[in-house]
Amino acid sequence: MREPIDKYWSRRLDDVAEALDDNGFEVFRAACEEDVRRIALSDILPALAPRTVSFGGSTTVVSSGLYQAFKDSIGCEVLDVFDKSLSEPDKLELRRRALTCDLFVTGTNALTEAGQLVNLDMIGNRVAALTFGPRNVLVVLGRNKLVADLPAAMRRIKDYAAPVNASRLAKKTPCVKTSRCMDCNSPERICNVWTITEKSFPKGRIKIILVNQDLGF
Repeated sequence: MREPIDKYWSRRLDDVAEALDDNGFEVFRAACEEDVRRIALSDILPALAPRTVSFGGSTTVVSSGLYQAFKDSIGCEVLDVFDKSLSEPDKLELRRRALTCDLFVTGTNALTEAGQLVNLDMIGNRVAALTFGPRNVLVVLGRNKLVADLPAAMRRIKDYAAPVNASRLAKKTPCVKTSRCMDCNSPERICNVWTITEKSFPKGRIKIILVNQDLGF
């Protein structure tokens, strides 16, 4: 039963890959998590030769095994913002340093059929790095992030990705109880900074691995 589903998504991803390429993104295609790691470690890293690598909050990057693979396999400094031994002030300082790293690795909340990346952040470090700072950005995204247009992207984020992430992070927000956005004023609200990335500038700065598999939220 997987074959017709994979074929369906392969055609959908063909179209959005073309749109992303037209928008200046460098696109790589992956069939599975193993492909993600191979492409990142064998194709992207050798070409970039980064001296420093860091990450934005992304269940996709972690669940694909890419986070651990980067830590284990590359000979450069890893600014590990996921290190649970760090104090909150130290994490914040590391996030600031990550804005000037050579390669920033993250996911995205949604991808439109027109090839736009749509994101909603709590602190803003992830979308700040996507916008400017790191020399190169690698975005890993599963087929489940693809939506029709900008309104659909915002609905997906507010009514699905944000409540799920708030629950994952054990935030005390109304959406954790209701499973839908309540446009709250909670001090633990994670929905603070929107970005829409229409194009990659300079061309090729943002590299995207499109995965024909559901990954992340």
